[in-house]
Amino acid sequence: MGSGGLELPPGDEGHEGTSTDVPPGAVSLARPMNVGAIGPELDWGAEAWHEVRTRAQRAGRAYIWLNLVEQRLRAVVAAVLRPVYEPVHGDEWVVAAAGPAGQEWVQRAVAVREVSRRKGYLLDPADDNVLSFLTLPQLRELMVQHWPCFEPYIDERRDLELALDELEVTRNVVSRNRALSEAVLNQAERASARLLEILGAGGDVPSARRLPVDAVEDLVGDRYADVVAVHPDRVRLLRQFPAEDIFGGARRLDAIGIGLNLLVQNFSGRRLVRLAESGCRVRLLFLNPACSAVKRRERELGIKRGELSRAVEANILHMRRVRARLRDQGAFEIQVFDETPRFTAYLVDGDGADGIAVVQSYLRRTRGMEAPVLVLRNGSKLVKSDYVDEGGLFPTYREEFELMWADSRPVS
Repeated sequence: MGSGGLELPPGDEGHEGTSTDVPPGAVSLARPMNVGAIGPELDWGAEAWHEVRTRAQRAGRAYIWLNLVEQRLRAVVAAVLRPVYEPVHGDEWVVAAAGPAGQEWVQRAVAVREVSRRKGYLLDPADDNVLSFLTLPQLRELMVQHWPCFEPYIDERRDLELALDELEVTRNVVSRNRALSEAVLNQAERASARLLEILGAGGDVPSARRLPVDAVEDLVGDRYADVVAVHPDRVRLLRQFPAEDIFGGARRLDAIGIGLNLLVQNFSGRRLVRLAESGCRVRLLFLNPACSAVKRRERELGIKRGELSRAVEANILHMRRVRARLRDQGAFEIQVFDETPRFTAYLVDGDGADGIAVVQSYLRRTRGMEAPVLVLRNGSKLVKSDYVDEGGLFPTYREEFELMWADSRPVS
């Protein structure tokens, strides 16, 4: 007999007390469907998984930026308005600052705070305040209402509001787990970086002017030593990191490789002259086109004999012409080495904390244009970890360059 007074149907045959006859008035329960019949309808194929992973990656990057901006904006609001309202209103200073115009949303934040308290959602005592429950639009409203208080610290109110407007689309998409396009993500990253700069929280990494610090790098950069980017080949590197961004404005440039095509073929001689005349010190280390290592490399790549050596000679001659146009030719050095080439590296400002390096290893059957590329950032890690810093890859390649330079011969 069921709890409602109705008799349940008998179980499967073969069990004790079962009967094939269903008594009158019994309720017939639906038998479960075959699970295998609905499996294919619920299964995700490779295309579906690719789509959701792409969505998750984009939403994750956007969330990091939004989180950074919200935390910074909250800290700025607290620093400016708390000294004004807290002495009079105590812990209710946020409610007082919101005033009658913001009574509705500030009371909503108070209610959410109380619910979070009761359900144990407040894991950090530092978050047990109304300010921690305000959203980006509400923090913005506080700043707008009290703009005279913020004006001494922020140059342009219009720039601040425009950047927050650009973030609003991304904030709504991420909060509702909707699809985020790459264009909107790029816009959000630019707006967030601009906001952090306006709010006085720009990155203190000197090389950020050449290679902008990524939000993910800012959080987990210490997991990958000083590697900040990996590209499958040089074409994709230049698409994301053009030669002008790599070499433009450098004060020191050290390069080692077979023909140094990344520099010679992608950075004009006229531009290199201007760079050297502005004070950049250049040291270029080519593989000797007459040594046996060139012939071995030609055999590895399966190209005609003498083809690689002529290409290297042409690059060296081009750099000699650049050097001849300089007033201070001693600051533009060209040398050759005779050893087996193991890698090509371009060390930009490698003697300081703002250095960037582009490194490729030589593969037996792969041309330099097609080899994987590592981009390294010199200096200390962005995220300070508790364990001892064992250093990155940048010093290793810089030391190798110096050793090779000491054993090489100058080109007159």
